[in-house]
Amino acid sequence: MKADIVIVGAGPSGIFTALELIRTGSHKKIIMIEKGLPVEQRRCAKKHTGHCVNCQPHCHITTGFSGAGAFSDGKLSLSCEVGGDLPTLVGSELVQQTIDYTDQIYLEFGADTHIEGKLDSDEVKEIRRRAIRAGLKLVDCPIRHMGTEKAQDIYRSIEQYLLAHNVEILFRHECTDLILEGECCRGVSVTDGRQDFNVYADHTVVATGRRGADWLEKICAEHGIAHQPGTVDIGVRVEVRNEVMETVNKVLYESKLIGYPRPFKNKVRTFCQNPGGFVSQENYDNNLAVVNGHSFKDTKSPNTNVAILCSHNFSVPFNQPIAYAQKIGELTNMLANGHILVQRYGDILDGKRTWEKELAQSNVRPTLPDAIAGDITAALPYRSMLNIINFIQAVDQVVPGFASYETLLYSPELKFYSNRVKMDEHLCTSVRGLHCLGDSSGWTRGLMMASVMGVLMGRRLSAEQD
Repeated sequence: MKADIVIVGAGPSGIFTALELIRTGSHKKIIMIEKGLPVEQRRCAKKHTGHCVNCQPHCHITTGFSGAGAFSDGKLSLSCEVGGDLPTLVGSELVQQTIDYTDQIYLEFGADTHIEGKLDSDEVKEIRRRAIRAGLKLVDCPIRHMGTEKAQDIYRSIEQYLLAHNVEILFRHECTDLILEGECCRGVSVTDGRQDFNVYADHTVVATGRRGADWLEKICAEHGIAHQPGTVDIGVRVEVRNEVMETVNKVLYESKLIGYPRPFKNKVRTFCQNPGGFVSQENYDNNLAVVNGHSFKDTKSPNTNVAILCSHNFSVPFNQPIAYAQKIGELTNMLANGHILVQRYGDILDGKRTWEKELAQSNVRPTLPDAIAGDITAALPYRSMLNIINFIQAVDQVVPGFASYETLLYSPELKFYSNRVKMDEHLCTSVRGLHCLGDSSGWTRGLMMASVMGVLMGRRLSAEQD
């Protein structure tokens, strides 16, 4: 097969690359390779079975058109201060301008016009004062909340738009390798499980998301594509009653807090807060179960969940941060018999495991019904665990009750975007014709920033003569 542009992965970066090419009037032939299903065919069986059935060959929550975005909480962060390090590559002003532009596209396809966390009220100032006293930084970031169910509708509309404009999307096809000739990328090798073939293109855009970060890291190492190990995030998802988070949920919707707790002073942050949300499970390759959180527009729970992530940086001789995080996840899964592990915060401080009967008697009931009560401290590294404990105590000064005995901690929460592909401001790698976008590239984190990177890529490719 032959195309002008081949895009590997139909997550936000890949989608918005194709979308921007169309919107700028380009007539380049675009082929997208996606190993999952169209968004309208993606179904999580857990909704009906009550437990994860480990869908094969790929988890429907993390794989398919729009990637993990379709089943995420659907939050769009509208500030260039949030979402990774893309501003350091192309400039903060350009990123913020592109966020505003990309936000309008989401609105065109049906996103809610309401923006959360835009108030500069006395309540916000009080939250900030408490954060400063606790040694934490409160990051200002307006949020457009699509909601899990609405996000699926929006991405379904975008999918139909791309198909109507002659973008060829090969679902249930997997990229196995890059086709390199010298220092130039000529396309990709693809399989549908029955037949192997090549797709040749002038430009190859790899946008495989967090799910494909490990694969991209191996491809970079195998072909000598310039990259470096970056930061890996290891942590937990915390769940409390909505009453505890009531003020923050009302005035900010999502409190983005950053701290550097003693004694290690590693960066620790909150991420992906879901008022009235539900804790969820995602399955990655090799049946690795990781925890996440969803927030629906209409369906609400009595709890709020939020991730607490510790950033770990490694230097020589170690250069496999993704593998490191996977091993921690595998150990946690082992303790939970392939499920997500949950423990009460007070039990951690008391040095004991949590039992199912104790969860049944608590004010905070797990919204992940098949999570296994146990001891997450038996799997998480000492450094990560102490960072989390001290950070939770600091957050308790901002949100009283956050560090209560019954607060639930789920593990493992892992973010696989540690491989940092070296690129210039034009999003070109060390291999001519090859571009790496989104969370798998190590430059973005989250829906909006990944989408922005796709828009910038689409503009650059469109600027070349058809």
